[in-house]
Amino acid sequence: MTDRPNILFICDDQHRHDFLGCAGADFVNTPNLDRLARRGVRFSHCVTNSPLCAPARIGLATGLQPCHLGGLDNHVYLPGSATTYYQRLRDHGYRVGCVGKIDLAKPDRYNGRYGDRPCTFGYGFTHPEECEGKMHASSSPTPLGPYGYWLQEQGLFETFRRDYQDRRSAGWVKGASHDSALPTEAFEDCYVGRRAVEWLQNVPADFPWHYFVSFVGPHDPFDPPTEYAERYRTADMPPAIRDSLEDKPRWVRERRREMSDEEIAATRRQYCALIEIIDDYTGRMLNALESRGLLDNTVVVFASDHGEMLGDHGLYTKHVPYEPSVRVPLIVAGPGIEAGTTADSLVELNDVNPTICELAGLPRQEGIDARSFAPVLRGESTEHRSDAVSALREFRLIRTRTHKLVEHSSGEHELFDLDTDPDELQNIADRERGLVGDLHNRMQERYNELQWRW
Repeated sequence: MTDRPNILFICDDQHRHDFLGCAGADFVNTPNLDRLARRGVRFSHCVTNSPLCAPARIGLATGLQPCHLGGLDNHVYLPGSATTYYQRLRDHGYRVGCVGKIDLAKPDRYNGRYGDRPCTFGYGFTHPEECEGKMHASSSPTPLGPYGYWLQEQGLFETFRRDYQDRRSAGWVKGASHDSALPTEAFEDCYVGRRAVEWLQNVPADFPWHYFVSFVGPHDPFDPPTEYAERYRTADMPPAIRDSLEDKPRWVRERRREMSDEEIAATRRQYCALIEIIDDYTGRMLNALESRGLLDNTVVVFASDHGEMLGDHGLYTKHVPYEPSVRVPLIVAGPGIEAGTTADSLVELNDVNPTICELAGLPRQEGIDARSFAPVLRGESTEHRSDAVSALREFRLIRTRTHKLVEHSSGEHELFDLDTDPDELQNIADRERGLVGDLHNRMQERYNELQWRW
């Protein structure tokens, strides 16, 4: 038995910051995530370092800005030379398990029969079960990972694959946001959740452990099992932010989806149903820990890799620099952490990396971009960062508490006053050129810091 804390990191995919009950969303049922927030600290201003799966997760694993590792799109690997916090925990005596979508070697499509391809051990996992994402699992006539193989054993792989071929043809969102063709227990997040609960029920307590549970939802297509979809079928949803996009760059305008208010509401209902599945299994994991007497000595983190536009500005998915895409939920609870606190400290998703290491008693890691926010968790500080940055190939941005500057690869700039224009409808870059210059210089400093050491 060890007195070092265990760490359960629950991550989902494409969950925007404001679709949680504890964040004020009374239209989505998240009692277990709300329960976790009551036990710890919920951060209301967490910014992903890149609003896309692979770059965001590579940045989280390493504590480095994804662009410093070439992470500007999904066609990127975590370099074998980079140190991950999974390796550091392993080397300090932790079992390091995972189940679900990892995305550290996304271009390599075959995850292995049991999700334990050799590279996952190199990344620091001692007990891996790397599953395919939903689109990934459906993209081959033969299984590409443990979830596909399990569906095949259940006689459901072809049903799933044909359904996803139809959704792919429809464009994944409009015309593709109907209920799953699978029974509830065969839906992938139910599979991931069951495997996670089993692991937590059986992991020996003789060494501390870190377990990364990575749900594939609420990522599109919005295809909850009917059992969950029925709970939201006629639910009222908040309206989308309407925007002509006249002031937005051309590449953003080209991503616009023409959908009616009711079509948008329907996708939001399906999205909420996907979130409720994740919430249900979060509760089951917490109950599994409680039944073993482990909950009081376990740090529990909930976060997402990036957000989802969900019809705001006429846009869907992520990949753009606006708040629903770049702001993500973040909740941390556990021993020594303030309970029932909402922190408006500005943090980056990468900062979870050194925070976990500090809570686990590891020495500080030099040469990374991320910074531990453990002082905020302990109630020793209310401030963390004065600004947060995020980037993809198409743009880079810097966000302060009050303003956001976006520099597009096309040469265009957007500046938003988030206090007076939280919906990001008025680009004030032309009339606030001094502020544009100041924020540009700050962003340059952020992306250049530590680089001279490399």
